[in-house]
Amino acid sequence: MKKYKLARKILAVALVGVFSQSSIAFEQSRSIDCIAPAAPGGGWDFTCRSIGKVMSDLDIISGTVQTNNMPGAGGGVAFAHVVGKRKKDSSLMVASSTSTTTRLAQRQFPGMDPEGVRWAGAVGADFGVIAVGNSSPYNTLNELIDAIKKDPKQVKFAGGSAAGGWDHLKVLIAAKSGGVTDLKHIPYLAFAGGAEALTQVVGGHISAFTGDVSEIIGFLDSGDVRVLAVLSDERLPAPLNDLPTAKEQNIEAVAPNWRGFYVPKNISDEAYQWWVQSLDQIYVSEQWQAVMRQSGLMPFHKTGAEFKTFVDQQVQDIRAISKDVGLIR
Repeated sequence: MKKYKLARKILAVALVGVFSQSSIAFEQSRSIDCIAPAAPGGGWDFTCRSIGKVMSDLDIISGTVQTNNMPGAGGGVAFAHVVGKRKKDSSLMVASSTSTTTRLAQRQFPGMDPEGVRWAGAVGADFGVIAVGNSSPYNTLNELIDAIKKDPKQVKFAGGSAAGGWDHLKVLIAAKSGGVTDLKHIPYLAFAGGAEALTQVVGGHISAFTGDVSEIIGFLDSGDVRVLAVLSDERLPAPLNDLPTAKEQNIEAVAPNWRGFYVPKNISDEAYQWWVQSLDQIYVSEQWQAVMRQSGLMPFHKTGAEFKTFVDQQVQDIRAISKDVGLIR
């Protein structure tokens, strides 16, 4: 029944892509600029570059998609740039994720909120992971949690989000579920992107990495990292099905990280619908489904009003989690 419903939904979205694009008066007049709000090599950079290639392959645009890396403040620099300087630019999209809603939930973008942009859509979900270097003494998540219980300060984590961001929250969620009570003293070091954080862990400078599946694929292939836990309800599909989940180790930690885009607030409704329907078309394409399989992205697709409702709810939920662990008042 679930497969039938999924197939029906994919068919409906595909028909929208085929028949509705022609009904939109708006057309992109130049190449697309995709802002990745972090340094090259991380999840947002991956999202921009992957979507850009598929957009070109599907001839959704006649020009090119240029990825513009704009790191800073956990995505805040890019958010402020769009809100302040490019709020009418219909050829601009910005890669976003649960990290974005986390920062908004914690009011880390001063003077800004989710209403400052238009939420176009999500095209997959990346699940969180906790990983260590191949020479690490920790072989399971429970061993790592036990070490934290003995002395929280001895286990340092590295991630690509700012302190208090989604990568940081994953550690706190797992630790709290594992019975750790001294959450505030677990060291977390923020880096400009997942690749930089992983390099520190592989080099033995930091105990463990907290991030997403897509960020560790290359390091897994090279044998440089060992995944202690995927923060998902069930094991991921092959070839990642040998990675253990936190839940099967009796740690109730699930942390999906959606991948998607927002666009400037003051673009026309026609331009916004063009973005929505373009993302619908991309999501059901064979090209994007292949990207999802190769990168470990799981099915997750919401666009337009449905996505806006989801974002608003996630902001509320993350704000509540952040209060529970004392990150915000």
